[in-house]
Amino acid sequence: MSDILKSLIDIVGEKGVSNAPEELWFYSRDPGVLAPHRPDFVVAPKTTEQVQKIVQLANREKIPVVPMGNGMSLAGLVIPLKGGIVMDMKRMNKILEVNPMARYAVVEGGTSQGALKAYLEEHHPRLRHSIPDSPSVTTIAANVSLHGQGRLTNQYGFNSDMVSGLEVVLPTGEICLIGSPSIGPYWISKGPTMPDLSGLFLGWLGCTGVITKVGLKLYPNKKIREAELFVTDRVDLIPEILYKLTDLELLEDINVWFQPKPFMFLGNYQITIFYTGSTEAEIDFKRKMIWDCLQEYMDSKDGGFMGTYYMKEALLQMPGRNVAAFADVPRGGGFEYSGPIAPIEHFPQYAAKVVELAAKYDVLYASTARLISGGHSMMYSISFAFNRNDPAMMDRVEKALDEATVFALEMGGIPWKPNFKEQKMLLEKMEPNARNLLLMIKKNLDPQGIMNPGNWEVNS
Repeated sequence: MSDILKSLIDIVGEKGVSNAPEELWFYSRDPGVLAPHRPDFVVAPKTTEQVQKIVQLANREKIPVVPMGNGMSLAGLVIPLKGGIVMDMKRMNKILEVNPMARYAVVEGGTSQGALKAYLEEHHPRLRHSIPDSPSVTTIAANVSLHGQGRLTNQYGFNSDMVSGLEVVLPTGEICLIGSPSIGPYWISKGPTMPDLSGLFLGWLGCTGVITKVGLKLYPNKKIREAELFVTDRVDLIPEILYKLTDLELLEDINVWFQPKPFMFLGNYQITIFYTGSTEAEIDFKRKMIWDCLQEYMDSKDGGFMGTYYMKEALLQMPGRNVAAFADVPRGGGFEYSGPIAPIEHFPQYAAKVVELAAKYDVLYASTARLISGGHSMMYSISFAFNRNDPAMMDRVEKALDEATVFALEMGGIPWKPNFKEQKMLLEKMEPNARNLLLMIKKNLDPQGIMNPGNWEVNS
């Protein structure tokens, strides 16, 4: 192990490597409920070439490598389940290019969401990217690698759909460009009209390579952004309401949420509707379209719009901060969720399940569903808060989440950013030929099995 340490120091310098117990402790866990596991080393490269040399060393010595953004997935995806090297990407944080006419940015693999947001606000205020509701320090590469979702997801799909090219270090050490940058200087397309190789890396959670550069599509940053809050106590009407809203084809984002605290929200389902415009006239037109769309529910007394004067600042925050507030309701600052991708017509069944699980395991719940691609699906969040100083509560939350995943699979849902236990459930349910294809891809890309082992492990 001393030889490995020396080799890592030779690659990145003394300040870029650690095996100090206190740092290994920090990198052994994430904010969720899964048990920690210590790595042997933490290394922080600054260049693609350094990443390449680290991976070549690990491949030669058969040492596990876990690429890490900011470790905020809440699903244990960067817990080094089999030890080895945690590769902290945050020193690779440069914004390399913004093409304002083609509307894309190219960033290094450790660039944070907040850094790109601030850079665009200062240098390209007419452009924006799809910002997830995770903390600003979370990284863009990590988000797209787990098919992240954000404030433009209803319009354009998952944040991974907005990728316009990749640079990846393969598990065997080769540096590979994916999409249009493999042909020329422009990062305009991750695949079409060529075979889309980005699927070999997006969704694989670092099991097939290390993303060192990301091309990301940018979108118009409208001058005005607004939100409406529609409330109903009839869960059975939610799918129909969502269908009507998406039928308008003019909304930035749609979220449905419900929670027992504060008590003003108990028993109600809130639908937050986000829309943008370049002029007040455009905003007024869209607001009228939204109200007219839902007028029948107001006429029947089944729902109505809630005034947002005191809530608007919080509603329009990007990223939203209400998630962090929920985590600290039971004190101790923890929460985790199961997040299946599901059809919108299943919302009532999921809503009933989260309340059932919260009562069964005596935990506090909150639930949110975000619409994907104009209502083609929803990302449903079954969330439970816990006190980190209460192991029994954390155990109950873990059991509730496991049961939520079983329910989602029975309903035909697909767990979003699944942890290693949920991955196994998925693989057991998966059609055998699809499972064999996963095995072939993983074995061919990572013949030594060094990349984030314990995740997406397919038994032949």
